[in-house]
Amino acid sequence: MLYKLGMAIRKELLLQSRDVGGLIILFVMPMVLLITITMVQKGSFDSITGTRIPVLLVDNDKGEIAQTVRKELGDIGSFEVVEKVNGAILDEKEAKEAVFKGDYQLAIVLPPKLSDDLNLHIKQNVDKVMAEFSYSDSDTVTAAITEIKKKDVNLYFDPATQESFKTAIKSSIDKLIATIEKDKVYKVFQEELGVNEEAVFDNGQILQYREIGPEAGRNSLKPSAVQHNVPAWSLFAIFFIVVPLSINIVKEKSQGTMVRLITNPVPYTLFLLGKTFTYLLVSLIQFYLMLLVGIYVFPLLDLPAFEVGHHFLQLSAMALFAGLAAIGFGILLGTIATTQEQSAPFGATFVVILAAVGGVWVPVFVMPAIMQTISKLSPMNWALSGFYDILLRQGSWLAILPNIILLLLFFMLTLLIAVLYDKKKRTI
Repeated sequence: MLYKLGMAIRKELLLQSRDVGGLIILFVMPMVLLITITMVQKGSFDSITGTRIPVLLVDNDKGEIAQTVRKELGDIGSFEVVEKVNGAILDEKEAKEAVFKGDYQLAIVLPPKLSDDLNLHIKQNVDKVMAEFSYSDSDTVTAAITEIKKKDVNLYFDPATQESFKTAIKSSIDKLIATIEKDKVYKVFQEELGVNEEAVFDNGQILQYREIGPEAGRNSLKPSAVQHNVPAWSLFAIFFIVVPLSINIVKEKSQGTMVRLITNPVPYTLFLLGKTFTYLLVSLIQFYLMLLVGIYVFPLLDLPAFEVGHHFLQLSAMALFAGLAAIGFGILLGTIATTQEQSAPFGATFVVILAAVGGVWVPVFVMPAIMQTISKLSPMNWALSGFYDILLRQGSWLAILPNIILLLLFFMLTLLIAVLYDKKKRTI
């Protein structure tokens, strides 16, 4: 039996070695795809976080708030404040036109007398409070109040700007204005009470945010594009063996090879095992090549290196069972399909759908709720979740066991359906 299995594996290896184009598709194209996608994502990320975004500022205030906004935006490091274009100071109309044409992503327009009116508003509120404590004539205080109209800080966004960017900018400006107002309230109270700032008020924040992630040793482990792309596109490459595997089975049926194999005293399951072992070897080679690219090639391209750490065996196990799931689906497709024109397009399209749904291209958490539910049906999502557990959540063997079981059950189910379908078809 082992000899027959060895011969079946040898036959598959010979077929693969003679198909140069297929080898290029299986091994070279995934690595090119991994490098290209990661470089593109790095360029997109750098365009937002690594360079300064020019922001138009129209200062109709000419006061303290304008100075503070100008300083704070400049100190953030991600923005470059622009108040003049071609040597001329911008007005609101020119800034609006420049943004809507797509020349700039954002324009901030401060209204006139914003600082003066804010100071007056705070002063009146503080006077009201002080009057209550000093038992002054409240009618006198009320009569002295000047009505102040609300001020609008106009924000003009490029129509192509992402909604997340708009929300972040609005939140930052709200926080900035609130901080300015708080500081001015402290200052007015200090003036009214006639005390030094250090003696009474501490303007420092007592609440701060500290991000805490899973720890590897003493270093906080932070997910990166590399940690997503290497396992994700490795899975895409592994599942793409569905196409050559199904075509191979269809060829054997159409050329009569399958008939000759069946007439020999060899069970059909042994024939499938030969294909399973061969393509499992192919999938592991694909995975290890992708690891080598992430570890050694990425640093040469100014990308972060993929860190395997002490997770090599766990990563290999996830790749192995993902390969089994892909092989099972490839065998099922090859068994059901009657022509290469059926197996190749359907296999390629279905793999792309599984990748899209499974989170290879777009992270699952940004999908709509219904798509997040559907993604749980994709074998790629099971495998990718297992890789995330290993790399990002420091998961143990027990943590990734459910994903391994799902992939194994998928392989066994597809293989069982293929065997039963083939048996029924030959019986009829």
